[in-house]
Amino acid sequence: MSALLTILRRDLAQMFGGGRRGGAILPVLFFLAVAMLFPFAVGPDPVLLARAGGGVIWVAALLAAILPLDRLLAPDLEQGLFDQFALRGIAEEAVVAVRLLAHWLSFGPPLMIAAVPAAALLGIEGETLRLVELGLLAGTPGLAAIGLIIAALTVSLRGGAALGGLLLVPLAVPLLIFGAGALSTGGEAGLALTAAISLLLCAIAPFAGGAAIRAVREG
Repeated sequence: MSALLTILRRDLAQMFGGGRRGGAILPVLFFLAVAMLFPFAVGPDPVLLARAGGGVIWVAALLAAILPLDRLLAPDLEQGLFDQFALRGIAEEAVVAVRLLAHWLSFGPPLMIAAVPAAALLGIEGETLRLVELGLLAGTPGLAAIGLIIAALTVSLRGGAALGGLLLVPLAVPLLIFGAGALSTGGEAGLALTAAISLLLCAIAPFAGGAAIRAVREG
């Protein structure tokens, strides 16, 4: 347990400290940039912005999730850290589970905070903003899990980051549908389905990611 806590502290320090090519700030800046540019693209109509703003936030979160894919696992695999973990008896699945937690902490809560100024730019307020925040809370763990699985599957491929981006978008469509759908229906069913999908993905990610890394390391 102490070894896993040490790995978690190291991962968080690298992600928030900018040690992984921009750390946690780059997805947040990208997220806010999308929210800032959308009103220029569709015009200043407040009714239109408020109607489409929730979906824009979800699309921005999906695109921001693509940015860290190339640095989630590849640097550690190249440096032989997974070999060192294996020599110490730490399974790849445990390391991937810790990396998933660190990735979400550096990705999900910052986007939820950034959603507040983004909502102001898009004219979102009140109940809609509450649903957006709850949706991001339920959906960002699933986005992080999908990203980690894809990063593990493409870690040994040349151009894996581009391929990972192409894979993440269709796989994240169910989260996007249910999360953004809750905004149009005003109900909690979409949020519940989003949370259920996220939990399932978070349960699968350590085993799928660990198996993929072990195959690359032993291959």
